[in-house]
Amino acid sequence: MRRRISPREARRMMQRMGLNMEVLSEVEQVIIKTGDKEIIIEEPEVSVLDFQGTKMFQVAGGRIIEKPLEHKPKIPEEDVKLVADQTGKSLEEARKALEECEGDLAKAILLLQSKI
Repeated sequence: MRRRISPREARRMMQRMGLNMEVLSEVEQVIIKTGDKEIIIEEPEVSVLDFQGTKMFQVAGGRIIEKPLEHKPKIPEEDVKLVADQTGKSLEEARKALEECEGDLAKAILLLQSKI
């Protein structure tokens, strides 16, 4: 027959091994981002295990939502200024055009010039 270990004994054993565990209260969401999607875990139970300075997070339960990530190209400010200067449009309009044209300067300029 196995002897049951009380929670206090288990905690003492973990501390002797250099392992500390803490439960994080009131966690609303955990978000995991991969290259192509975002995984959102709502109202999870989160524990932090600290083993000799290395922290490990354990996430359990909760409602899981998966969303594909939208890939917006990073538009340099110099490109935004160039398009705005070439077209006489505002920086905001230039940025929107560059985003719509996926960062292509020539297309963005033509797009703005075609709008009256």
